[in-house]
Amino acid sequence: MSGDEEPVLLRTAGRAGHVVLNRPRALNALNHTMVRLVDDALTAWEDDPAVETVVVTGAGERGLCAGGDIRAVHDDARDGDGTASAAFWRDEYRLNARIARYPKPYVALMDGIVMGGGVGISAHGSVRVVTERSRVAMPETGIGFVPDVGGTHLLARAPGELGTYLALTGLPVGAGDALLCGLADHYLPSGSVPAFLDDLAALPAEEAVARHVQPSPAGELAGHREWIDACFAAGTVEEILRRLLAHDDPAAKETAQTLLTRSPSALKATLASLRRARRLGTLEAVLDQEFRVSCALLTHPDLVEGVRAQIIDKDRDPHWSPATLAEVTDADVERLFAPLGEHELGLSDAGAAPGRPPGRR
Repeated sequence: MSGDEEPVLLRTAGRAGHVVLNRPRALNALNHTMVRLVDDALTAWEDDPAVETVVVTGAGERGLCAGGDIRAVHDDARDGDGTASAAFWRDEYRLNARIARYPKPYVALMDGIVMGGGVGISAHGSVRVVTERSRVAMPETGIGFVPDVGGTHLLARAPGELGTYLALTGLPVGAGDALLCGLADHYLPSGSVPAFLDDLAALPAEEAVARHVQPSPAGELAGHREWIDACFAAGTVEEILRRLLAHDDPAAKETAQTLLTRSPSALKATLASLRRARRLGTLEAVLDQEFRVSCALLTHPDLVEGVRAQIIDKDRDPHWSPATLAEVTDADVERLFAPLGEHELGLSDAGAAPGRPPGRR
């Protein structure tokens, strides 16, 4: 396999170690091999005094990473027994937790599309940079799934109910809103990226950031906080929809129509996941919860159907089962959170690594 065909390219430049996700034709979607390669690089560089900063970027012009390799998950859910997907998530979620606790600056360049697993490999880092090209999202409810890779931990901590809005709708946001929601730290124009990367080779990450960051363009969500907070604070998806449809703002009614296209089961599972994530507190505990829900949803028909409609056939016409929110019972949702016994992820049981502070997110 040539260097260009390697799914992750690793190199050092000055004081920086570079991880380049290298599946541009798949918009750098993460597969199990890539997760292991990134983890191996973090292991090698953690105790290497020559590497002072880790930098994560995506190959190609379209973005950092469009998510996990959902086609492989779809095939496993449809034709397999789920063990391959569970093994992938186990290593991926452990990598997400490791990134949050990494002892060296972890600079994630969130340029272009950053969705699903792309959020997991970037938004837990210590230096998260967006550009005017950034489109950040956790779009899982549109494929019959729930935000994972620590996404419910991040979104549960967004101001007000912005995280609930983003988790349920799955809609992407630009740089200004990513900063507002706590998914990113800094903004710089995409034209400054080459010079920024050059400076990371020569300077401490903090100095390189200070040299290049600029004020972010304004986002859109701040202007909608009134109805977002009022509607998405409701305790059930049904009540959220009722409030949205009753609101005078046309944007609220448009949002209700968006929710009506999403998987009813995924909507209810996502709302429950977010509310529980707020109480769980640590990223590790939330990842343990996400692992339970993800594994449970492998056997739910909406995941296979959602990926078929959005990714494979692209007819954008999923037939959800159950088809309505009313048909998804509280017991159906509760079953998704059932303990897995010996198959638990177990991150919260392991605790933080000795000498490491808890992840700041």
